[in-house]
Amino acid sequence: MPSGHPRGRDPRTPWAAAAPPRSSKREWKPLEDHSCTDVPWLFLFILFCIGMGFICGFSIATGAAARLLSGYDSYGNICGQKNVKVEGIVNSGLDLTHKKYVFFLDPCNIDLVHQKIKSIALCVSACPRKELKTLADIQKFAETNGSTLCSYELQPSEYTTDPRAAKLCPKYPVPESAPIPFFHRCAPVNISCYAKFAEALITFVSDSSVLHRLISGVMTSKEIIMGLCLLSLVLSMILMVIIRYISRVLVWILTILVILGSLGGTGVLWWLYAKQRISAGALETQIAKDNLQALLIYAIAATVFTVILLLIMLIMRKRVALTIALFHVAGKVFIHLPLLVFQPFWTFFVLILFWTYWIAVLLFLGTTGSPVPNEEGFVEFRMAGPLKYMWWYHVVGLIWISEFILACQQMTVAGAVVTYYFTREKRNLPFTPILASVNRLVCYHLGTVAKGSFIITLVKIPRMILMYIHTQLKGKENACARCMLKACICCLWCLEKCLTYLNQNAYTATAINSTNFCTSAKDAFVILVENALRVAAINTVGDFMLFLGKVLIVCSTGLAGIMLLNYQRDYTTWVLPLIIVCLFAFLVAHCFLSIYEMVVDVLFLCFAIDTKYNDGSPGREFYMDKVLMEFVENSRKSMKEAGRGGGAEGRELKPMASGASSS
Repeated sequence: MPSGHPRGRDPRTPWAAAAPPRSSKREWKPLEDHSCTDVPWLFLFILFCIGMGFICGFSIATGAAARLLSGYDSYGNICGQKNVKVEGIVNSGLDLTHKKYVFFLDPCNIDLVHQKIKSIALCVSACPRKELKTLADIQKFAETNGSTLCSYELQPSEYTTDPRAAKLCPKYPVPESAPIPFFHRCAPVNISCYAKFAEALITFVSDSSVLHRLISGVMTSKEIIMGLCLLSLVLSMILMVIIRYISRVLVWILTILVILGSLGGTGVLWWLYAKQRISAGALETQIAKDNLQALLIYAIAATVFTVILLLIMLIMRKRVALTIALFHVAGKVFIHLPLLVFQPFWTFFVLILFWTYWIAVLLFLGTTGSPVPNEEGFVEFRMAGPLKYMWWYHVVGLIWISEFILACQQMTVAGAVVTYYFTREKRNLPFTPILASVNRLVCYHLGTVAKGSFIITLVKIPRMILMYIHTQLKGKENACARCMLKACICCLWCLEKCLTYLNQNAYTATAINSTNFCTSAKDAFVILVENALRVAAINTVGDFMLFLGKVLIVCSTGLAGIMLLNYQRDYTTWVLPLIIVCLFAFLVAHCFLSIYEMVVDVLFLCFAIDTKYNDGSPGREFYMDKVLMEFVENSRKSMKEAGRGGGAEGRELKPMASGASSS
């Protein structure tokens, strides 16, 4: 069976005459060689992960885990255990074995700038389960439950007589509170307590009737919400099937609508301009002249835009056919590789696990360090020396490892689709191409994924730093500095998107040839540049189709939600349930259709390589699907009519021989 790559170049074929010598071109050998790629980067990534593990171990070993889970008071004592004396702190080193909960004297006094509660924290044996309105109630609670809510130096009998009680006892009325599960902090039950620091939500939260209606709406309609979320999942799957069967009609309908919309808008603007000019002759005012001039500018701009759009459509008309064919073949890929549908769920699950771990370690880091007295006479835990910069390393780890997980998904999808494309007999596909792709990724290409994700990390970090600076300087910088910051952020964002697209194609090239990241990126870039117009067509028409698909799913789910919730008369407000449903529908649609988009991009690169190095002649048969074969044959016919050497399309299809069979 032919391998599908140019083993030898027959000088009798037109392609061989036009191609450079064999020594100057490296051959593509799909799925023939499997070798480890970018091994040094894999070792570097493993060392980085070991550093992440060291941060976690250090924070646990220094007692941060106990302080985080059990809680500690303002004097450095960990609740629920015996403590060591802190030099210079009066109430430190206490035995708090029977006092397992952290209680804040003023829990609603929160400092947003430093992100902490500005209140004395004490260890108590029980949280107040009902509101305490006076010092007498606090004293009675201490005598009844054995839980002293005032500072350690005050005895319960002194709560109502000692003048220091106003400062050392909680601010009353003391709200009803309950311990937070696993974290042993007494938290107020009524969230309206926090309206003081949530200025944007003061009115909303304080209006308990609105809050109660929204919460009751969610609770009463939970079955409807779950049903609508399931509906969005089903609609996403159905849409992926529909795109395959009506892709041709759908693309041309969208194209015609865009052309008619631009022509109609331009015509309306010129009509309004002519009408305004006739009426302005009788009314010579400055406002009328300004309006007339504005309409003229709008009409001219719309005309220029329409002409450019029509020219682009004229140039792209043949490439749109390729987009349609690729979407059709992508539908077949999902039929042969059904596990691709579930790929977003596994990736999302792994990301959730990693993010949970990352947040837990971040919380550990927040309580790591040595006890140091502050200016108020209480204890704070601070790290000294280079260790205080560990959280920077931790933030870089968040970005790099998250990008690594996403890149693993891209490599897995690319490997499975490449296997599908370059297997001539689809019945000979592996039993589970997805698992086979995962196996190749783990055995050979983790280093390539680590390198590609690190490049994205290098772009993300400066952009995040600039965004942080822009946020901190908001309202303080001048217009020029603000413009420069936004321009830099925008440029980095565009660079990140371009690199992400190039990375994805580099992973595809690695899945085909088992080459290192840089070699794969260079090879993929050459192929993309040679097919620049096709890439533009796929990334405009295709992405626009998928975007409309997301909008369609969200709108359909939202409409179904309005109809169902409208008949639910147990509550009056169903805005929040509808928002939840629409957000979930968009997330599901994005996950499914982004995989579809990824499959189309991989198929295109495989198709471009196939048409470049094969021409359908014996020994160099195409790998492509019959639908793509029809596109190739139609392109050949149009080349014969227009002349073999002319036109951009002719240059793109130059490697193909005119008399070859389509196999």
